[in-house]
Amino acid sequence: MTSGLLAEGEASPVERIDGTGGAYVFVCEHASNRLPASLGDLGLPAEALRAHIAWDPGAAAMTRRLAAHFSGDAVLQRYSRLVVDCNRDPDRPDAISTLSETTPIPGNAGLSEAARAARIAGCWTPFHAAVEALVTGRLEAGRPTALVTVHSFTPVFRGVARPWHVGLITTEDRRLADPMRVALAADPALVVGDNEPYSAKDHVDYTIRRHGLLRGIPHVMIEVRNDLVADAAGVEAWADRLARAIEVFVMPEAAMQNRSERHA
Repeated sequence: MTSGLLAEGEASPVERIDGTGGAYVFVCEHASNRLPASLGDLGLPAEALRAHIAWDPGAAAMTRRLAAHFSGDAVLQRYSRLVVDCNRDPDRPDAISTLSETTPIPGNAGLSEAARAARIAGCWTPFHAAVEALVTGRLEAGRPTALVTVHSFTPVFRGVARPWHVGLITTEDRRLADPMRVALAADPALVVGDNEPYSAKDHVDYTIRRHGLLRGIPHVMIEVRNDLVADAAGVEAWADRLARAIEVFVMPEAAMQNRSERHA
């Protein structure tokens, strides 16, 4: 298929869910731990490929549930972040990581420029082209639009426990994040991170910056601790909790239409 990365008959890198008129676009960059056949197992054991280093457990299921709740559009990546991380600038070295937390990735070491370019062309470029086309089409049609990206994070990172149940990662535009944070923090049982456990300094804001901030639409990146969404009941509970928080935000319809004229 694309640049020799994917063989004939392999799944395309983009899963697209078309909504039925909702205002939200949901994006999941780390939806899957699938690897293209051409990359084998990247030198990793099966248990590593089931772990967080390969994907965000629970994130795809939350994305689909949120899209259904809001009748929204969604774009999900069908291949592992170990192929190429779709929430990174492709020029960054860690877009194709050789070490994830404490796990070396043998199949990512010593890549030629051609091999690196093939991964970007095969998975990263079509993914962001799909998001770009979706957002552009909505703005050109004058549709109110906001962007939500959905992730999960590990309870412990490099031996340090993380206290947060959920975190909201933002750019300078906090129109959507701030009311969501207040709504989530109203539950005294929850520890809500504000640009925790990640922030722009960790270079995790690529998608919301490119497709949200630079297009002038409200946006937020959501991180839910992955032990809380390890089963269907957890996914349902957290997707419903997030939906209630998102619903607090009042979509500025006229402002969105004005911004679409400036950013189309």
